[in-house]
Amino acid sequence: MLELNRMNTLLSAAGTTIFTVMSALANEHGAINLGQGFPDTEGPRDVVQAAADALLDDRNQYPPLTGLPELRQAVAAANARFWGLDIDPAAGVVVTSGATEALAACLMATLNPGDEVVLIEPLYDTYLPVIRLLGAVPRLVRLQPPDWALPREALAAAFGPRTRAILLNTPMNPTGKVFTADELAFIAGLVRAHGAVAICDEVYEHLVFPPARHVPLMTLPGMAERCLRVGSAGKTFSLTGWKVGYVSGPPALIGVVARAHQNLTFTTPPNLQRAVALGLAKDDAYFAGLAASLAAKAERLSAGLAAIGFRVLPTQGSYFVTADYSPLGFTGDDQAFCRHITEQAGVAAIPVSAFYEAEPPRRWVRFAFCKKDEVLDEACARLARHFAARAVAA
Repeated sequence: MLELNRMNTLLSAAGTTIFTVMSALANEHGAINLGQGFPDTEGPRDVVQAAADALLDDRNQYPPLTGLPELRQAVAAANARFWGLDIDPAAGVVVTSGATEALAACLMATLNPGDEVVLIEPLYDTYLPVIRLLGAVPRLVRLQPPDWALPREALAAAFGPRTRAILLNTPMNPTGKVFTADELAFIAGLVRAHGAVAICDEVYEHLVFPPARHVPLMTLPGMAERCLRVGSAGKTFSLTGWKVGYVSGPPALIGVVARAHQNLTFTTPPNLQRAVALGLAKDDAYFAGLAASLAAKAERLSAGLAAIGFRVLPTQGSYFVTADYSPLGFTGDDQAFCRHITEQAGVAAIPVSAFYEAEPPRRWVRFAFCKKDEVLDEACARLARHFAARAVAA
């Protein structure tokens, strides 16, 4: 009989993710799932058609390790077009099977056992397991609601002689925060001073709502040679199931990322790569329209939640709004609240405590607004009916 205590202790001890738990609960109760961040509509028809057509073009064998030349060229061109970055398409881009793999490859390429990595909470739930599997040490700095202000003294104190990297997520999941130019300059100063590398999770780079403006850390002085920038076709084209990501950076770093990628997935379906290359060349109207559409959905859901009594925080980007449910009179923690509204109101959300390592804030929940307007309206109607009935019963 297999002895489970001989398996990897970190992975063996890991529980089911909160996203899986809440999605399963939503399915069980027929709830509207505003927990997981995926759109409920398809992406651009021309991009999908390009992927379908490419399956029949007799080029379905292994593509190059670092990605098809046309996609690497498209990624480099997009970096120049949107952010003014000069990326070598031949040596400065690696195409990956999703941004999660891209992040894992960047961490593998950067870290040795015992190295320290600075991370900012709340954070995406795969960061810590990968870092610990690599034998590196996370140094956590937390942002707190409602203002999500960057704690500069704590951040500076997290850097030290063993710091190898910082993993920075902007626009940020789950907060919807877009780091300001001033905050980024402070972070860049610490990275340069400590000779560190910045791994930049920028999957929501095109999902930013004016007047907020996304500024890649790589664009700051002295940072082009220190940054690995991760993008996601799934987020940019509302095709999350495709799992196509890309890393951009200086050849000296990208070469090692490619070696890590070789030992993870090696390559990514060529038809999807060709379609994403077409997508990245779409005109400015597409990218502006994507941001405007999501900004309107964020406003729609935020207004609906506020009318019910939630304290809704502003969002500057991503797929998410964060809300405080305590004005509704519910006294349990955020996990209990999310379970309650899924089972009793028919709407699923994610507890923000799931994005913290320990002693998290406990009265905040995350709602995804990347859904059809009628779905957002129905979710708000269900919550309104439920909490109105609770108020009458009380």
